[in-house]
Amino acid sequence: MQGKDSSQIDRDEQVDLEMVNSLSSVRVASLSDLDGIVETLTLAFFDDPLWGPVFPDVTRRAQQAALFWRLLSASAGRYPWTFVTEHIESVAIWIPPGGVELTSEEEAAFEEFLVEIAGRKDADNIIAINELFAESHPIEPHYYLSLLATHNQHRGHGMGMALLRENLARIDELGACAYLESTNPANNERYKSVGFSVHGSFIVPSGHVVTTMWRPAKSYS
Repeated sequence: MQGKDSSQIDRDEQVDLEMVNSLSSVRVASLSDLDGIVETLTLAFFDDPLWGPVFPDVTRRAQQAALFWRLLSASAGRYPWTFVTEHIESVAIWIPPGGVELTSEEEAAFEEFLVEIAGRKDADNIIAINELFAESHPIEPHYYLSLLATHNQHRGHGMGMALLRENLARIDELGACAYLESTNPANNERYKSVGFSVHGSFIVPSGHVVTTMWRPAKSYS
């Protein structure tokens, strides 16, 4: 399986300097942060144009989505590339070069997991979407922004984009490229503002367009 969207970031591009200064406390997430990460992801992606409707029953969406995000977040914890702000107002989950979102065991059980939490029809839809993500994934080595989200109560202060900038500075120091998928076109210009450019796009079964974006390695020459 390939990636989840990284598009649910702050709606307001204006950066609250006090909030940004708090990013000095950005840290690598630990196991004790998992519940907070799942809460932030569940709320942030509830109305995402792609990942909201994959759980069409809004009365069950939060419960189903929380299980979905928990699997991905917990598995990504194998790598020291999940970053959170002090109180998990924002979270960024990266998969490093050569890494995978799920272990082979998790991958083998993924279809059954989806059927259990969402039913056969919705599971098949998610599987079809993931196949499109996989087909569009570049083969060049890169850091993959699997998820970027800001808790609903903390949107509008620029925290998501500030966290992204902080993470990209780390990647620049490593001389590495970065890749993401944007399922929300409102965020494409924000990603361009930090060095990403459009890599391609694909259309999911619902007709929604997903934009893939690439950021080349920083050149210091």
